[in-house]
Amino acid sequence: MNISRSGYRVFAANSSGVCTELAKKITERLGVELGKSVVYQESNSETRVDVKESVRGQDIFIIQTIPRDVNTAIMELLVMAYALKTSCAKNIIGVIPYFPYSKQCKMRKRGSIVCKLLASMLAKAGLTHLITMDLHQKEIQGFFTFPVDNLRASPYLIQYIQEEIPDYRNAIIVAKSPSAAKRAQSYAERLRLGLAVIHGEAQHSESDMADGRQSPPLSRTTSGHPGLELPSSHRLKVLPFVLLMMAKEKPPISVVGDVGGRIAIIVDDIIDDVEDFVAAAEILKERGAYKIYIMATHGLLSAEAPRLIEESAIDEVVVTNTVPHEVQKLQCPKIRTVDVSMILAEAIRRIHNGESMSYLFRNIAVDD
Repeated sequence: MNISRSGYRVFAANSSGVCTELAKKITERLGVELGKSVVYQESNSETRVDVKESVRGQDIFIIQTIPRDVNTAIMELLVMAYALKTSCAKNIIGVIPYFPYSKQCKMRKRGSIVCKLLASMLAKAGLTHLITMDLHQKEIQGFFTFPVDNLRASPYLIQYIQEEIPDYRNAIIVAKSPSAAKRAQSYAERLRLGLAVIHGEAQHSESDMADGRQSPPLSRTTSGHPGLELPSSHRLKVLPFVLLMMAKEKPPISVVGDVGGRIAIIVDDIIDDVEDFVAAAEILKERGAYKIYIMATHGLLSAEAPRLIEESAIDEVVVTNTVPHEVQKLQCPKIRTVDVSMILAEAIRRIHNGESMSYLFRNIAVDD
């Protein structure tokens, strides 16, 4: 394809060479060259973007993978989008396979919904469309004032299970918490496998942490003015209300479903801090599972994740290349990667040509 006649350009907003690997794979599939631009950090840590070719009146696709330095990546994306906007690009479509701050999409105590803030910043910078993959919560799409195509990685992960896991018919799909049961059920139905759920976590779930303001306080302080002490009859009326607001106790960890003598496949959208997955693997091993796999779309694998996986009962961790994790793979040979550049390239082609996107969502379950 001659890029001078194609009517669109594909740029990479990353200054890091490792993060441009996905962009190169996508452009190879599209048969176009990666747009000429320079993204770098000045000596004072300010981000600078120089677009080296004309983009006037064209559809521009900005591919941005998110490395560990997430805030720098966001700034690179915003500066490039604004540079293209002021260069009179017709449409600016962001291709952000892993959308950052997606876990901060609910109000927690006196914090903020950072995901909504980022959506507003992208719109202000000039984005007119977004292509992403497996948002942490589907409701995030409502934060945007422009169209969002939330692609799915489940067909690629299911294909990996069918082709790369020996005797996968003897497997059982596992949800590591009740909140992940719908996703696990979706995988189990399409693979025609059983389902198990791990119930009872050591940590607080997101639903418990959301909007955690508590009034009145659970514990009474003795430093208050003695004149503020409630009468005894009043205290009796308030007591049931206070008891209702007391923190609920987590039940002991248990597994709902028979995993004995089976291959356990834990599915989730993000694997970052792996302590929960390691604990789940130990429980499944105790219950008789002889192999344990983890399938996730976004392999952030922060901090000591590679070492913990290597030392755990987990046999294999399978993630897609939405997030660069080559360093983690060198530290832990148990990590495997599934390429999703094909569906991202097809999404770019269809959006530019004005074709329907519904083809990309065939065989996709509602709960994916």
